[in-house]
Amino acid sequence: MKIILNGKPFETQYSGLFEIRDKYFDSACITILNGFQTSDNLTVKDGDVINIIKKGVMPHKEELESLMAARHTPEVHGTVKKSRVAVCGLGGLGSNIAVMLARTGVGYLKLIDFDIVEPSNLNRQSYYVEHLGMYKTDALKEQIKKINPFIDVCCETVKLTGENCAQLLNGCDIICEAFDNPETKAMLTETVLSVFPDKKLVCGSGMAGYESSNKIVTKKVMKNLYICGDGEAEARPGNGLMAPRVSVCAGHQANMILRLIMGNEEP
Repeated sequence: MKIILNGKPFETQYSGLFEIRDKYFDSACITILNGFQTSDNLTVKDGDVINIIKKGVMPHKEELESLMAARHTPEVHGTVKKSRVAVCGLGGLGSNIAVMLARTGVGYLKLIDFDIVEPSNLNRQSYYVEHLGMYKTDALKEQIKKINPFIDVCCETVKLTGENCAQLLNGCDIICEAFDNPETKAMLTETVLSVFPDKKLVCGSGMAGYESSNKIVTKKVMKNLYICGDGEAEARPGNGLMAPRVSVCAGHQANMILRLIMGNEEP
């Protein structure tokens, strides 16, 4: 019987998932059949895709690729892996978006931010105590390497301005705006729409406080421009930025980016 085992063609005489696991690996390994992790001794058929991974150990690149392809489905993972995304601003939105895109398997991430991690960031941003004082680009790259060391992460530890914006974003297909400064948001949007009319731009607007998560939506404002959020809940005294709602909006942006990667332009 011919199967795919950890990303490579393999022939076996065994038809039970656990028989294959115990014969070639050991009983402590995680077993995944056609993208689904299982603790049952399922029957294996010709052409099945099996991943058997030792617990607590980072698999080899080919094994991880096979595992992610099985989880995401091969067609989806192959397309996502080829994508190039820039995340502009690595605060509450951007840091969480970058981690989601890394877990999704985006092959190239450009991270742009000039700031360092401060204690006040820990309430909603994807950083830890050990990152305090580090540049956000470096701290996030460190995290992503622990999630998937085979992703190409490019860090630009600079302030995005009207002068350098076009040059920094030139090599990316999709641009994610995640700034908390209205002027910088406007500059980025204007630059992308005028200089790169064919690039997709996904922005965030309105996610402060603890109002209903259902008010956060994704809208296609015009060709190639998408805005996620409720459009009104700005941070102000008495209405701060908190992890749950910020994360919901970040999820909207990351999911819209994934949809665009897969060629679906409808929110």
